[in-house]
Amino acid sequence: MKKIVFTIVFLAGLTISIQAQIFKGKADASSISFYSKSPLEDIDATSKKVTVVIKTTTNDIQFAVPMISFKFPKALMEEHFNENYVESTKFPTCIFKGKIIEQIDFSKDGENKVTVKGTLDLHGVTKEIEVTGTITVKGQELIVASTFKIKIADYNIKVPSLYVQNIAEIVDVKVNATLEPFVKK
Repeated sequence: MKKIVFTIVFLAGLTISIQAQIFKGKADASSISFYSKSPLEDIDATSKKVTVVIKTTTNDIQFAVPMISFKFPKALMEEHFNENYVESTKFPTCIFKGKIIEQIDFSKDGENKVTVKGTLDLHGVTKEIEVTGTITVKGQELIVASTFKIKIADYNIKVPSLYVQNIAEIVDVKVNATLEPFVKK
């Protein structure tokens, strides 16, 4: 009888660990980048300081990135970005909170095309957005990928007329993240 009870408890625990409810981005395995194509000079930057969380029981997904963590090819670009455009000291974090629309079987390996609806809070402005992407289930990991566009004017990011040819009105944003089951420490 003890063996049966132990086996049931063991299998129940195994099932729970396989179907974790909360997944968190692995350290240094998540990034958000953006690209601005312009006639004079293309601008691209990447941050690897992204916090990503997915709660599989509710399909909630959240991203947060410190604005100051974006790295640019040129130091002057980084300085202008933080001081003049996104005002990183005044608006230190960009946050997305959303919900995955499609139902995903997180216990089954495979790539899932998804639509995510939510709010993007950038530069003190919160706007509803809808983006598409993929969530790939691979063993105990979730791999999230999405590419979408944002219009910088929608977030009150003003470009001085002197630099209007240097920065595109619409910026391409790319998200890549690998998540693992969250374990309390």
